[in-house]
Amino acid sequence: MSKLSIVVFSGTTDKLLSVGVLSQAAAAMGTEVRLFVTFWGLLGFTKGEKKMILPKEFESMGPALMEGMKREKVSSWYDMVKEAKEFGAKVYACSMACGVMNIKKEDLDPIVDDMVGAATFLQEAEDGQMLFI
Repeated sequence: MSKLSIVVFSGTTDKLLSVGVLSQAAAAMGTEVRLFVTFWGLLGFTKGEKKMILPKEFESMGPALMEGMKREKVSSWYDMVKEAKEFGAKVYACSMACGVMNIKKEDLDPIVDDMVGAATFLQEAEDGQMLFI
């Protein structure tokens, strides 16, 4: 696979962990990686502390998840995405979703490379594998 593009729609920790694992692994393998963060996914990519947010049905499992990650020395989703960026991955915030949610460029975490529209992201994603998380 030469190109992996991930639409990051969810901001829950369980889904962001998948984004981190897949983007880090693909980038380390030399795959071109692009993340397009939109709507609820944007909540994890704004400035500030990265709190664990789990779906209602998994909330009680939060402490066990954190303990397991610590025991297995698993990095946070944020650190995985940062490492993917060290391998060349790009993180884009959806400009339309930012407008709808009143998120300004200065509100975004420095891990975000730019705000772009869907058409720009789709052009970059062309001829590659796309995932929706």
